[in-house]
Amino acid sequence: MTENYVRQSIIDHCRKMNALGINQGTSGNISARYEDRMLITPSAAPYDEMTPDMIASLPLEGEYGAWDGPRKPSTEWRFHLDILRSRPEVNAVIHTHAIYSTILAIAHRPIPACHYMIAAFGGDDVKVCDYARYGTKELSDNILKAMEGRTACLMANHGMLATGASLEKAMWAAVELETIAKQYYHALLIGGPVVLPAEEIAGVRKGFASYGLQDGAKKASNG
Repeated sequence: MTENYVRQSIIDHCRKMNALGINQGTSGNISARYEDRMLITPSAAPYDEMTPDMIASLPLEGEYGAWDGPRKPSTEWRFHLDILRSRPEVNAVIHTHAIYSTILAIAHRPIPACHYMIAAFGGDDVKVCDYARYGTKELSDNILKAMEGRTACLMANHGMLATGASLEKAMWAAVELETIAKQYYHALLIGGPVVLPAEEIAGVRKGFASYGLQDGAKKASNG
C-alpha cells in the first residue's frame, strides 16, 4: 500500500463523514498511521478541494510536532499524534462534531450501557473527557485519560472521536457512536434508559470478535 493511497483514503473518509451526516463543514479531522509517520488532514481546508499532497505528515517519534507539507496540520494534531504514539493497535483516528454526540458532550453526560453496542467501544460506557481548549496539550491529556480501556470518547463542549485498526473501522466506530448517542438522547426524553448490567456487556464483548466490520471486508486503508 502506498503513501499516496493512504492520503487519498483520508480525503475520501473526510468526504464520507460529511455525506453520512456525522460532521459539518471542515470541523472534523482524520489521521492515519503510515509506517513511522502520522498523516493528517491540513488545517481549514475544504474536503472537496483537498488533494493528497495537501495532507500533512508528522513523525511518530523524534521532534514532537514537527511536520512536512505545503499546509500546516489540523490544530488538533496533538491528540491524534498522542493516541497513535501511545496505542500501537490504533491506526486511524476520526474526530467529528456529530450532532447527538456533541449534545451529550455539551451536557458532560457519558453514555452508559443503554444498548449492547456500547461494548464495541471497549467497556460498559463511553466517557466524556474533561474540557480543555481545542488544540491544546491539556485536551490531548484529558482525552487519553478518558480513553483508558476504550476506543472512543466524547470531548466536553466539543465533539467526539473514534479510533480503529484502519480508517474503515474507525469510520464504522464513529457512525456507531453517533447512533448510540442519538438513541440515548431520545431515551432520556421518555424517562431514561434501562441500563444493561456490566456482566452482560462483558459477554457481548467476547462475542464481538466476529461482529462488525471484519478484516477483508474492505481493503485495509493503512498498515
